[in-house]
Amino acid sequence: MADDQPPAPSTTPLRRAYTVWAPIYDALIDSAATRRVRRRNIDLLRDWSGKKVLIDGVGSGLDLPFLPHDADYTGIDITPAMLRHARRRAQRCGCPIRLMTGNAMSLPFDDEEFDRVVMHLILAVVPDPARALCEAARVLKLGGEILILDKFLRPGQRAPLRRTLNVITRRLATRTDVVLEDTLAQCPGLTLEHDAPAFLRGWFRHIILRKE
Repeated sequence: MADDQPPAPSTTPLRRAYTVWAPIYDALIDSAATRRVRRRNIDLLRDWSGKKVLIDGVGSGLDLPFLPHDADYTGIDITPAMLRHARRRAQRCGCPIRLMTGNAMSLPFDDEEFDRVVMHLILAVVPDPARALCEAARVLKLGGEILILDKFLRPGQRAPLRRTLNVITRRLATRTDVVLEDTLAQCPGLTLEHDAPAFLRGWFRHIILRKE
């Protein structure tokens, strides 16, 4: 964790919300369509062999079945209840991953520790997405990639319904008003390498960032 940062926003409301959601999260989120989207995003990057990879916001482990087994994985999540599901899923699918409690906005890792960081459905969840993205960049090696799958507004997109819904949904532990480009602008040293529609007419996007 960087020493010169102010304290991260409280994660207590987030942890409480996902503790409530944990027993039914997979039933609500997991489907054939979302599995295809997750797999497609992971398949955007090749040559996982031997790479040290952080699964940032691993949740219940819905990405684990699609990860190649020849990399060195660490997964963090703020919610122990979600991590219990992830451990069971890792055992079932044989994914070699170390799982631990951790805060995406204040990562418990050294600078430039990982070759890749996977951030699926995390930037639109945390209270401070820019801080979470900058933390991912901090622990990423020079030349490494950040793989993102999430829902974002476009710059200048009015989207009144989504912005109105955000008043409610952010209390239920997800946001609908995050603009990727605004978040990225606060994290110097990251370059956008890939940006493509993923799901729901492009509301969800496949993103690859590189640290330079």
